[in-house]
Amino acid sequence: MSMSKAGSALRYLLVSLIFGMFSIGCSEHHNEQNNSGITPDELSLPEQPNIVWLVVEDLSPYLPSFGDSTVRTPNLSRLAKEGICYDRFFASAPVCAPARASIATGMYPTHIAAGHMRTGGNPKYFPEGVTPYEAMPPAGVKMMSEWLRRQGYYCTNNSKEDYQFQKTVTAWDESSKQAHWRNRASEQPFFSIFNFTVTHESQIWAKSEDSLMVDPRLPVDVPPYLPDTEIGRNDVRRMYSNIVEMDRQVGEILDQLEEDGLLEETIIFWYSDHGGPLPRQKRLLYDSGLHVPMIIRFPNKQHAGTRNREMLSFIDLAPTALSLAGIAPKKYMDGIDFLGEYKPAESKKYIHAAADRFDAAYDKNRAVRDQRYKYIKYYEPEKPMFLHVKYRDQMPIMQELYRLRDAQKLTPAQALWFRDHKPTIEFFDTENDPHEINNVANDPAHAEKIEELSKECDRWLKAINDTGLREESALIESLWPNGKQPKVEEPDIKHTATEITLDCNTPGASIGYGWVSDKGQLPEIWQIYDGPMEINEGLTLVARADRIGYIPSNAVYLK
Repeated sequence: MSMSKAGSALRYLLVSLIFGMFSIGCSEHHNEQNNSGITPDELSLPEQPNIVWLVVEDLSPYLPSFGDSTVRTPNLSRLAKEGICYDRFFASAPVCAPARASIATGMYPTHIAAGHMRTGGNPKYFPEGVTPYEAMPPAGVKMMSEWLRRQGYYCTNNSKEDYQFQKTVTAWDESSKQAHWRNRASEQPFFSIFNFTVTHESQIWAKSEDSLMVDPRLPVDVPPYLPDTEIGRNDVRRMYSNIVEMDRQVGEILDQLEEDGLLEETIIFWYSDHGGPLPRQKRLLYDSGLHVPMIIRFPNKQHAGTRNREMLSFIDLAPTALSLAGIAPKKYMDGIDFLGEYKPAESKKYIHAAADRFDAAYDKNRAVRDQRYKYIKYYEPEKPMFLHVKYRDQMPIMQELYRLRDAQKLTPAQALWFRDHKPTIEFFDTENDPHEINNVANDPAHAEKIEELSKECDRWLKAINDTGLREESALIESLWPNGKQPKVEEPDIKHTATEITLDCNTPGASIGYGWVSDKGQLPEIWQIYDGPMEINEGLTLVARADRIGYIPSNAVYLK
């Protein structure tokens, strides 16, 4: 690390210590809401509030605001002190691309053929014989940002996509490293996502030679399923160091909102895209892979210093954003809005999650959880519990687990992950067993609850027509017959002397358009067609139709 970077890190540590008082935000002085959350009458919001999502990667609730005081996070602790901490928020899948598909659509990944990790493929990790493909929701399903754009919002994403499908041309005003609400041309309301990658699992090994932003002797609690050795502790320290760096980056966005005078006109969501970066966290259906922290701050600190214990899932984010913007959630969405004008009277009782293929390793596991109990069903119990993921092997703590396994020095808790087969089901009392070490599926005292969650799992699988239960090759053939991706038909342009109308024969397609100087040009931003338009004299109309999972149409022009 350069001297300037070292100085910056030291200054940040000092600031963290000085402002450590904020770390009590959620952990000590929070009032607890009831499990039904906030009703629409309990919020005072502009008609179209700005909405900002601050999304971090691969992070469990390792924060002062959620009871872990290992490091200081002054910016998140301030956000927590001025907002609401959500204690029962869960990913729909324990890995990024499937989880992101559900965030973008409000639907379960296994409902839209997005359950296998990175359907588009990565040559280094993709299984042999499988053709890369895109998820394909039913006709009419749009990315949630498109619905907001249709309502007049300026929508930006900075900058990770990775949705299991290519973004549609109508999804964003901007999606790039430069995307920002500051780029909007007017005072229109905005929806802006900022993604923070420093906490990603890859940064455990990629930053292994960097100086830590925490004391290298920092005492850390190592989960019982991981090795409490110096190598293990070093990777845990790196995780906490990355959290400190992420907190600083989040603070920069909060500062920008304040500089622009927008903080009290904006609803801020901060959350993680699934559970932690360490082995037996990411990719598994235990809470270590699914349970994530979320903080929401409302304008003027409404409901500041409270905790919420509703059962919430990633599928609820899209309908909630729409509801806060005054848009009725779409009927195709699997989630419900937990805030805003259209919030239902009753909260959900369960959350659901799935884990299928990870890179080249196939599995087929489903989970249902209520406030206390977790039910996991393994559809291929003959397979080992541990499935090899080459990408993860780059992490020193993973290599340490291999070393201890080969030397037969794993503890009983660590050895559970390396069983040569799975049980048919696992059942955990997460209140008394938060690390999900003790499977009590055979305890008669839990028989009634196990039956309840088993029936709920079966009901859910049937309700969403779970695509992950099919062989992936057969699934791809049903989406892309003969291996050919469907393409949206070109939009039909009709016009009179004063008016233009656009139409597309592909069911559920959206039409984007723009005005350009010459035929052959494309607009920087595709506007969304929603009705007849006046002719723009002196310019050429260009239109393109698109649908999630399809190849967008060719551009068509009208002079």
